[in-house]
Amino acid sequence: MSPLTSPSPETVRAYDRAAPPPERTRTATFGLGCFWGPDARFGALDGVVRTRVGYAGGTTPEPTYHDLADHTEVVQVDYDPERLRYADLLRVAFDAHDYRRQPRARQYQHLVLHAPGRRDEVASFLADRVADPDAVATRVEALDAFTPAEDYHQKYRLRAAPTLAAFTAYDDRALRESPAAAKLNGAAAGHDPPPALGGR
Repeated sequence: MSPLTSPSPETVRAYDRAAPPPERTRTATFGLGCFWGPDARFGALDGVVRTRVGYAGGTTPEPTYHDLADHTEVVQVDYDPERLRYADLLRVAFDAHDYRRQPRARQYQHLVLHAPGRRDEVASFLADRVADPDAVATRVEALDAFTPAEDYHQKYRLRAAPTLAAFTAYDDRALRESPAAAKLNGAAAGHDPPPALGGR
């Protein structure tokens, strides 16, 4: 199947119903530059259930795309801990950027926002991977708050693809939180969709 072939609405709804519910997933949050690419990259991973893009890492309340203030564009990833480890997501995140350099624009900075109790896992990952921890420019901080980005940023690649036709019954929030949309957003960016959605 071409990544842009549209599955039926019934196939999409069945895929979403079969996905683990939010209470059975864990969440990881990363800033890796413009959030459209990481949203598609993480969404395509086996074991990732849902993705959403937004703003985090700052102190200004209610950031928006046109008024980010001190926030950074981030992708938030809900994953099934029975199929994917946090360290696997850290590996993908660190493979996707140069951890020794930090973009000047705060909007696009490199950032790992960890949940409570996860800082040691990030430190352990970096100790195994990086010879000089002092060379790490990527910000590693506790996640304080996450503000979802505007609807037109969610599943950005999918919104421009014919596969969007399968989501005619979904409102913007349902599209943002749909496991099928996460996978098909990845497919629209060139990653293979899972077999249940027509992939190999």
